[in-house]
Amino acid sequence: MGVQDIIEGKRQWRAHVARVKALPPDYQIVYKEIQRYYFKVGPVGLAEGDLLSGIVDFFEEGAAAGTGVMDLIGPDVAAFCDDLIKDTPTYADLYQASAAEGSGSPGA
Repeated sequence: MGVQDIIEGKRQWRAHVARVKALPPDYQIVYKEIQRYYFKVGPVGLAEGDLLSGIVDFFEEGAAAGTGVMDLIGPDVAAFCDDLIKDTPTYADLYQASAAEGSGSPGA
């Protein structure tokens, strides 16, 4: 990764943050909870940026339609998050798989 890639990545992240800040306050709160949840759970593709930017797109559409954020995602933020990544491996999954491979009995 070169310097230009780092600069471009920062530019894209700043633009993403500006989009989040333009959302209504209740949408911002829920977005930050979703972001915190994903940073904790660690879906493998999170760094590519498609997941979080897709959520911002979804939220922008909901806000423009005048829909409340909880009406948009449902009452359980974690369940909403889990549904979005249900077929995506997480870093926890990768760790568990590697631990299971390494737990074979010695000398077997």
